[in-house]
Amino acid sequence: MRTAISCLLLAALLNISLPCAASSPNVVVIFCDDLGYGDLACFGHPTIATPNLDRMASEGQRWTEFYVAACVCTPSRAALQTGRYPIRSGMCSNNRRVLFPDSTGGLPASEITIGQMLKAQGYSTHAIGKWHLGHLPQYLPTSHGYDSYFGIPYSNDMDAVSDSPKGKARFWNPEIEYWNVPLMRGEQIVERPADQHTITRRYTEEAVKLIRENRQHPFFIYLAHNLPHVPLFASKEFTGTSRRGLYGDVIEEIDWSVGQILETLRAEGLDGNTMVVFTSDNGPWLTFDAHGGSAGLLRDGKGSTWEGGMREPTIFWWPGRITPSVVREMGSTLDLLPTIAAITGASAPSDRLLDGYDLAPTLFHNLPSPRESMFYYHGQEVFAVRHGMFKAHFKTKTSYSGQRDAEVHDPPLLFHLGHDPSEKYDIAQEHSHAIDTIHQLKVEHESTIEQVENQLDKR
Repeated sequence: MRTAISCLLLAALLNISLPCAASSPNVVVIFCDDLGYGDLACFGHPTIATPNLDRMASEGQRWTEFYVAACVCTPSRAALQTGRYPIRSGMCSNNRRVLFPDSTGGLPASEITIGQMLKAQGYSTHAIGKWHLGHLPQYLPTSHGYDSYFGIPYSNDMDAVSDSPKGKARFWNPEIEYWNVPLMRGEQIVERPADQHTITRRYTEEAVKLIRENRQHPFFIYLAHNLPHVPLFASKEFTGTSRRGLYGDVIEEIDWSVGQILETLRAEGLDGNTMVVFTSDNGPWLTFDAHGGSAGLLRDGKGSTWEGGMREPTIFWWPGRITPSVVREMGSTLDLLPTIAAITGASAPSDRLLDGYDLAPTLFHNLPSPRESMFYYHGQEVFAVRHGMFKAHFKTKTSYSGQRDAEVHDPPLLFHLGHDPSEKYDIAQEHSHAIDTIHQLKVEHESTIEQVENQLDKR
């Protein structure tokens, strides 16, 4: 099997050097909420204009097979921050799969985040935007290794007032007073309800300010937009400007935000020493019609373990260090922590099992990705497994569509994602050997999962 160690050994044999950790490169991770695989022009959308992301992709790497570790918000974010499947930290549940304003728990203090890892390395660390790993003081970014936090601590549709419209009419209403979500700085609420019409702009201004303030000091910025999660909000400058309607307005403002951040890095002379990653937490919320995004040719969306729920549009950018290309290797947000550790010289946690791999050899030298497999969790269960080009579904469930129970598949459904990325043609009968291999991988993976007493239903 290809592993992170084998890639590093190959790099050594070929006398290939990885980026020098002594340079203390800056890192910016831009994380959207409910962005679909097909929502960017550089990933095939015909009417949403994303010139800044298109340029970022042309100057960097566009990864076409990049995954999140969960199909909904909270567990997906836990996986990015820790490099571990969320079941290992207890940040998943079969019933209430995300944290709410009445939840009393959050990411355990025992978990080590990217922020904590880099802070120990001497970095200035900052979180902006949607956190969704606990809104009480002991769970906020400032308790998990971040020097500062500015953002809405959970989804932008939570804390709806009792007299707001019901059903979809509520989500389609742009009046901020229907949504009593707080805007926080550090551990203090500074605005309630948050003016979400200006939230993308204000997050961007915060990121630009932090870049300028830390230009002579290594920094890590985690910018997690609350959008394009419904309800949709755009500033006056972007409202009514996209051919795609309001959803397009929102995406095009996020594209503007990316442009502002990259231009600031160029203006400050930091572009050659900063890696920027752009991706999203899960697929599009398809049940909201035109207010939801598109997974392109991928099947289904948010809440499901079909490809549209967990494969995300992803771009890596580091001028002069990352060779521009389209990468058709497998990667995941699970891999960000070990990859960032490798390029910064930070010490990744060694006292626990990580599920991520170091992607540096792939990013910088076009070597094969060390990731060969991906486990698709729905709550606490592995519903599907990908190994190589084959993906087997043991259970399926289309969330948010009224399907009460998951459908069990015995034998599993099997798809070749190279031939059939839309998962239309079950080939299980012709490839029983692939099912046997995947089933064994599933058994081995599940044997590594500690039996965590999950308390999320009480939070």
